Amino acid sequence: MSDAPSHRFDVSPSVGNHLAWINTRLAVERTFLAWIRTSIALIGFGFTIVQFFQRLQDMVPAGERVRPTAPRDLGLALIAAGLGALSVATTQYRWGLAYLWSDEFKGVAGLDARRHRTPAMFSAIVLMLIGIAAFASVFVRFP
Repeated sequence: MSDAPSHRFDVSPSVGNHLAWINTRLAVERTFLAWIRTSIALIGFGFTIVQFFQRLQDMVPAGERVRPTAPRDLGLALIAAGLGALSVATTQYRWGLAYLWSDEFKGVAGLDARRHRTPAMFSAIVLMLIGIAAFASVFVRFP
């Protein structure tokens, strides 16, 4: 096996290969956006559960409350799950883009070697900051 290629694939510049690369690039983007939507749902649902059940418990006398910290704990767990999912998805997204823009695919990636950015990463960072603020708010505000 001394004539093994230096790369894993034979990437020849052609229209079909370029379109396949674009399709893969867009699939990575769609997957990341789906993870962002899932994280938004988890963070929002966690925060909503805390707010709703806190208001509901305020209507019940303090001596009759059953597990008064349960909604807070569930809300914090959901917010943390949303933040965790978002951080894992962001790591995978960055890895996927680095792989697609590697020298191995330079011939089919496009006209220039520059990585083209999308607003998805900015959205993920803003959502992480919102999630951290929601977690801190629930953690500090509701004992």
